[in-house]
Amino acid sequence: MTAASARIVRVEFGWNGPDQLASCPARPRLTAPTPICEVDMPTHPARTTIRTIQPQHELDIALVDTGKGTPPVLLLHGGSGPHGVTTLIDHFAPTSRVLAPTHPGWNGTARPAWFTGVDSLASTYLDILEDEVLDDVIVIGTSFGGWVASEMAVRDRGHRISHLVLLDAIGPDIEGHTIAMPRPAPDRGLAESDVQASLAYTGTSMSDPKLLRRLSRVSVPALLIWGQDDMVVPVAFGEKYAAAFPCSRFETIPGAGHMPALQDPDTTFTLIDTFLAET
Repeated sequence: MTAASARIVRVEFGWNGPDQLASCPARPRLTAPTPICEVDMPTHPARTTIRTIQPQHELDIALVDTGKGTPPVLLLHGGSGPHGVTTLIDHFAPTSRVLAPTHPGWNGTARPAWFTGVDSLASTYLDILEDEVLDDVIVIGTSFGGWVASEMAVRDRGHRISHLVLLDAIGPDIEGHTIAMPRPAPDRGLAESDVQASLAYTGTSMSDPKLLRRLSRVSVPALLIWGQDDMVVPVAFGEKYAAAFPCSRFETIPGAGHMPALQDPDTTFTLIDTFLAET
């Protein structure tokens, strides 16, 4: 399916267009970065580099850092791992600096025993934005990464984030909806370490009963994109998720499932680019 052929279904909540942003507080800018530890690592095939940063003592994070230009983009992968944001990296890197961390515990990376909970990831990624002296950042999260992105937006007291994009995100506890974990094909099953890392952050409930109410504090525009055939978190879940943001837009993509950036990248990018241009 292409952007031209897809029938996009749009629902808007509290959406007043660009003029609504005039009431947002000015974002302070830092003049000097906070140093962080860097370790050279092999080059990502043909297009970028991966470096290891240490935003906290004994916490190493593998970070794809590629592209140049503004606004910067932070990409947060879901439970399937970093490959879930590769198309997004390729889309944004030609015009923007793109940061894409691997959540500690995925792909064989270390996760300290004390580093648990979505709040730990959200606070750490906000620290990284501060350390890198980045603001007006577009934060995009897919599935579990969308939960982390939402928590970042709630906690963004430094006003680093300018836009929020969630792709079939989990996170809030919404009455009447439970998360149906996907069953990957036998040759593409999740590594046990990835499963354990996911549970260390989400807990067995895989939701936060307090998140939905806290989203009312988010002042930046939010775009939520949902695959209409998502069997993990259905469209009705996404609609209620979107309605919790004061300024949000909700889009569905027919024919796509839980990972629209991989299943229908053309339509996904058209929706994101239009949203960014209009806000």
